[in-house]
Amino acid sequence: MQTSYPEVKTIAELRAQPEGYQECVRKLVISHAVNELYGAQVFDEPAIALAPTPYSKWLTCRVAMEEYHHHVRFKGLADEIGIPVERFDPKAKAPLSIFSFPLRTWAEFCVIKLLADLGEILQVEDLLHCSFVPLRNLARTTMPEEKFHAQFGKEFCTELVKTEQGKHEVQDAIDRYFPYLPSFFGKSGSRNNELFRKFGLKLRRNEEMRADYLVRAQAVVKELNLTLPDVAAEAA
Repeated sequence: MQTSYPEVKTIAELRAQPEGYQECVRKLVISHAVNELYGAQVFDEPAIALAPTPYSKWLTCRVAMEEYHHHVRFKGLADEIGIPVERFDPKAKAPLSIFSFPLRTWAEFCVIKLLADLGEILQVEDLLHCSFVPLRNLARTTMPEEKFHAQFGKEFCTELVKTEQGKHEVQDAIDRYFPYLPSFFGKSGSRNNELFRKFGLKLRRNEEMRADYLVRAQAVVKELNLTLPDVAAEAA
């Protein structure tokens, strides 16, 4: 149900839009602000202690800094729009289930960057041409950093799989973490997604994005001579 919707260039213009459009923008901004913060807190910052060398700690610090900055950017837009602070309460907006994975090892973190940040790239791709220009601009600013995070995961996984022990650890982490990821793209036939596409805020259906992600994830894991576990392609 993708439709053409006129560009909304400013927050003043946003306030002149139908309430349905404004609420869709609020939902997207809240989701990104909440999940960027939670991911930085439960994965990126703790991973600094897990990183095995000064070089890997330095790059992990950069990843954590950028993820926190993504939250700051989206929360800043939320404040400009006037989204009430209570809408960021975990009771109102719970973080995504992909963040419930209990991070314990460096290999797990590298796999999270490899696969979860690949998923985030797809999410941001869908905002690169969205009708609300301030959100579009945020996506365009964020995308290069998301690509760096996914590349970070790929490069460190590539180093790990050079040894049998490292290969085992990465494969084990993939087997345990990947099943969390199909639900990252939401339910098929989502009413929210239908509205996002109606208002030109997103381009693709959830099921299209999930199918695209599964192809890309399969390809990147195959490059490591590893495999993805069989998981249901549909979100619960």
